[in-house]
Amino acid sequence: MSYRTEKDTLGSIDVASDKYWGAQTERSRQNFPIGGERDRMPQEIITALAFIKQAAALANYRLLPEKMTEEKCSLIAAAAGEIIDGKLWDHFPLVIWQTGSGTQSNMNVNEVIANRGNELAGKKLLHPNDDVNLSQSSNDAFPSAMRIAAVLILENTLLPSVRCICAELKKLEERYDGLIKTGRTHLQDAVPIRFSQEISGWRCSLEKDAAMLEAALPFLRELPLGGTAVGTGLNAPAGFDRLAAEELSRMTKTAFSAASNKFYALTSLDVFVNTHGILKALASDLMKMANDIRLLSSGPRCGLGELILPVREPGSSIMPGKVNPTQCEQVTMVAVQVMGNDTAVGFAASQGQLELNVYLPVCIDNFLRSAKLLSGSMESFRIRCLAGLEANEAKMQEDLFRSLMLVTALSPRIGYEKAAQTAQLAYRENSGLKEACLKLGYLSEEELNDLLMPEKMV
Repeated sequence: MSYRTEKDTLGSIDVASDKYWGAQTERSRQNFPIGGERDRMPQEIITALAFIKQAAALANYRLLPEKMTEEKCSLIAAAAGEIIDGKLWDHFPLVIWQTGSGTQSNMNVNEVIANRGNELAGKKLLHPNDDVNLSQSSNDAFPSAMRIAAVLILENTLLPSVRCICAELKKLEERYDGLIKTGRTHLQDAVPIRFSQEISGWRCSLEKDAAMLEAALPFLRELPLGGTAVGTGLNAPAGFDRLAAEELSRMTKTAFSAASNKFYALTSLDVFVNTHGILKALASDLMKMANDIRLLSSGPRCGLGELILPVREPGSSIMPGKVNPTQCEQVTMVAVQVMGNDTAVGFAASQGQLELNVYLPVCIDNFLRSAKLLSGSMESFRIRCLAGLEANEAKMQEDLFRSLMLVTALSPRIGYEKAAQTAQLAYRENSGLKEACLKLGYLSEEELNDLLMPEKMV
């Protein structure tokens, strides 16, 4: 492999000739050999930083044309555009386990844009700090990239997945609207419920999660860009923050604004704690739904057996013919991981000291991972489980009429205590409620036929 010599304020260092990064990236690459591919700075952050460099160049061109010439602006935009298009991913080797401000990844982007831009120009025109990082600091650029990446992944990936799974659940509701089954509370028999009503509970919980996420988005749209090192905006021209936010809104096709208080925006990660808390709520609701489905599908002969799961793969290496609720299991494991990620986000947010939080990479890595895991999990569950889910109507009917909790419909007529005596007698003698109530002499057969009608109870 051939090398070239790059220089920074600490001196010279050799960099692979086929890489666009410079000295500061190389030092970070060598100083933090931690983890592997999974630990690389998320591509969503690199893309967001590239958007910031484009927007900053355009804002600087309008405000500081003597420093940001049209030629420089065009070269920065062109090189950053290649990053946004995913063409230069191999030039971003750094891991999240680096400086807590994300400085080294910000410089990685600055260096790649400068070197690629100079290559396009055929001359050394761009400097990573003086030009690509003009009017910025890592301290405002990186947390701005975090917010941009979060908004984009929620709007473009996670929320569409929630809407799709809700639509699939709505189809199941419509399909089974007339099917009545026994309800269950405390894992014990309860009064009847329509299967569609049970499904509607799952759907509504996910719709509420989506609504809460949408309500959280405005807080993520406020960018600290323009605050530079400590929030004062030193070395950034007046109006830079507003112009950069306008350019970012145009480029990403979604709204961003300049944070009104940069001192807050540089130090607090409360918006990530708040929004990731909603991701945890979504994970909790998905876990509940997945667990309900695998309980209802337990069997096929020695469990509840009210649902029939689509057969996707063999379930056992030793028991032939076994089919397991594997899609339910992946959902619940993803939920567990998201709950763990939430702890990391919360701890990271609690560690802001003075004018900066220095746990930024670990915060955004866990946030983005949760969003990606939840989206992928919901898509797989929707396609490979919900779309092929069948109700075992005969089993539901059998369980419904064996349930002693139909006796609840008798309480208004004979009172709670007599209804309880009826249920207890039926349980002891393994008989039906009607037979038990007739034996006790509380109601006539005609009255019982009128009262013990599940369709009147739902």
